[in-house]
Amino acid sequence: MFFQQLSATRRGARLARHLATHQLDVWGIPFGSPLSDTVALVVAELASNAVLHAHVPGRDFALRLEHRTDALRIEVADTRGDRRPVAASPTTTDMTADHDHGRGLVIVDALASRWGVTDRPGPGKIVWVEIDLRRS
Repeated sequence: MFFQQLSATRRGARLARHLATHQLDVWGIPFGSPLSDTVALVVAELASNAVLHAHVPGRDFALRLEHRTDALRIEVADTRGDRRPVAASPTTTDMTADHDHGRGLVIVDALASRWGVTDRPGPGKIVWVEIDLRRS
């Protein structure tokens, strides 16, 4: 298991992605492998959402990774429990060239074996993603 608390800044979100791929490498999942790249995308999206949409001034977000025998679990916890993410199917108007947001959770939904949102102790929520290892 890997856990790190990070500042709720763009730099913290970028660091979360780097720490995740480094930890996977330590666990024997090489940097640049399909699974490592998938995890990097998922962590980047969840951390970015924590920073952009769930930021509470003065409060950090946390990254937790768990390497299970059958799946890899990614959790990003923030302190904003009133804004729950939903992966809505993008409409044609959402996908125009001038819209540069709104696709992240659709991507997470496509890459994850399962994902969801749970409450956390204290204020906030945990957005979790599981990726089956036999699939990757």
